[in-house]
Amino acid sequence: MEYNFGSYPTMITPYTADGKVDFETAKKYVRWYAENNCHGIFSVCQSSEIFFLDADERAELNRVVYDEAQKVARETGKKMTIVSSGHVSEKLENQAYELNKIYESGTDALILITNRLDLNNEGDDVWLRNAEKLLKVLPEDVGLGIYECPFGYKRLATPRIFKWCRDTGRFYFMKDTCCDIEEIERRLEILKGSDFKIMNANCQTLLASLRAGCGGYSGIMANFHPKLYAWLCDNFDKEPEKAELVQSIIGTFGFTECGQPYPLTAKYNMNLCGIHTEIYARHVPAEKLTKYHRDAVEQMKHATDWLEAYLGI
Repeated sequence: MEYNFGSYPTMITPYTADGKVDFETAKKYVRWYAENNCHGIFSVCQSSEIFFLDADERAELNRVVYDEAQKVARETGKKMTIVSSGHVSEKLENQAYELNKIYESGTDALILITNRLDLNNEGDDVWLRNAEKLLKVLPEDVGLGIYECPFGYKRLATPRIFKWCRDTGRFYFMKDTCCDIEEIERRLEILKGSDFKIMNANCQTLLASLRAGCGGYSGIMANFHPKLYAWLCDNFDKEPEKAELVQSIIGTFGFTECGQPYPLTAKYNMNLCGIHTEIYARHVPAEKLTKYHRDAVEQMKHATDWLEAYLGI
């Protein structure tokens, strides 16, 4: 299939007041992402609290996201690519079960978490051996990707891993969390001429990475101002001066990733955007979202509204 690249928010999981996954609100998120010009959605990822959802919840959340995106495409012609992770187990056979369950619920690409294939950081031989085993039990007709998820530990992909992924011809999507433009440029050089695209999760290096050849952005800040990321991905080379302005602002916004009780902050922002969302997460107590944090999100929303108006989007 053809993949859209550009702005991919990392899907957050809404809950009801009693702590169950709120699938109806998840549908509203999908439509909000579409209305804000997102090119795709990274479903069932760390932002979704995948390590705190059971296998059935992960698969059902993914099904809801995928099905709603298909409805949006039929109704509006707006096609968003859905990529999905969801393997959290330690045993490889259990990971295969989880990924196949996600595949059956609907996705455009299955995303492999790098640290799941080398749990004890033993090296590339272990990673590649496990990756080869896993690929043999995954459907051959689905695209694949990798994700340097920091939960557990951040297992960065090496040049050897990049070359292997490239040479399989099965990988199309990477959520890059190295946060290093020089390393990104080295990775892009390895992937030159292939269909394997790097999606930068780091907003401070985004513009430089787009100019270097990255496919777009996939990170948590697209839950706060996705339209700005979509605009930058679509216009960085057409309007370079405005692109520099947008980069300077989103790069500054991005420092709120540190020291803020995410995803509670993103859920508060959804309320500011008109989508009622319970301030609840399974790994962050609701009381962690203080008035200080709410004020910070409100200020960011005010600046976002100004910048969108300035850009005419």
